[in-house]
Amino acid sequence: MAATDMSTAKLYPAIIENLNTAVLLLDGALRVTYLNPAAETLLALSARRARGLALGDLLPEARGYLEALRRALANQHPYTEREVSLRLPGNQEPVVVDSSVTPLSSQKLLVELLRVDQHLRITREETRLAQYQANRVVLKGLAHEINNPLGGLRGAAQLLEREIDSDNLKEYTRVITGEADRLQNLLKRMLTPGSPPQRRMINIHEALERVRSLVLAETHQGIEVRRDYDPSLPELSADPEQLIQALLNIVRNAAQALGGKGVIRLGTRIARQRSIGHKSHRLVARITIADNGPGIPAQIMDTIFYPMVSGRAGGSGLGLSIAQTLVNQHDGLIECTSRPGDTVFTVLLPLQP
Repeated sequence: MAATDMSTAKLYPAIIENLNTAVLLLDGALRVTYLNPAAETLLALSARRARGLALGDLLPEARGYLEALRRALANQHPYTEREVSLRLPGNQEPVVVDSSVTPLSSQKLLVELLRVDQHLRITREETRLAQYQANRVVLKGLAHEINNPLGGLRGAAQLLEREIDSDNLKEYTRVITGEADRLQNLLKRMLTPGSPPQRRMINIHEALERVRSLVLAETHQGIEVRRDYDPSLPELSADPEQLIQALLNIVRNAAQALGGKGVIRLGTRIARQRSIGHKSHRLVARITIADNGPGIPAQIMDTIFYPMVSGRAGGSGLGLSIAQTLVNQHDGLIECTSRPGDTVFTVLLPLQP
């Protein structure tokens, strides 16, 4: 019996060492006394280097979380909190974990952290992709309604150009005609069943600059559009008209949210080994469109890519659903995060070899 107890006692540490859940043991001052390998991976720090460090040094921005740990230790009450966002040193994006906290004594606290951000991201992506089919049905009906007025708009711009003597004013009518032609071509392809994007190799920064110039021409002088491009980003295979329209819809949304005053930030980066839906890609173009407006209402965050959903009075609720559909046709995806003062749309597009 003693031998059996001894064998079991040796088994417990081995189980903890092989758990996928990060396990931390803290003392009364919230200093680390033990990390299992999963915790070493999560914190990107070896147990030997972490031992004796205050958890506040490892999680300097997690003041609310640390305060909750102190209360649990003082009250001797275990608790579990779902989807806790923790920003780790050196990580641009926070990790999301389920946290279980168990006081073992007045001077010992057991903390278990299970990463769930990967699972949450995949679930969100599957939801976004499931919206694609529903969006196409609505957009096909909408395309029929838009096509005829566009023809009238183009004809009126051509007639106006003939009556104008100023070359500067004629430039505006040419912009109207060119945009009407681009939209008619876009609608024609949307109405053709199974019509794939007319891809060619394009520079994503040229597309973003086109969008930037269009939005600045439409908006008040109080809106500033800043750029943070990665010049090493290679060309990608895309339909330029569809991609410009998708980006234009997002940037216009941002401009409207700002109400005539604020900053829009356009950025590009390369993401490596990134999955979109169930497919993994070696290289992905990551395009960000951010604004410092009031943010998207929490009650519609999960449905913003559905047709007819808008957080703005008088909004059609079609811009984002069209953008998502066009990006999906390029095997990509649009994601969004929002809080007051910082709304970020991220467009992910595979970079083909």
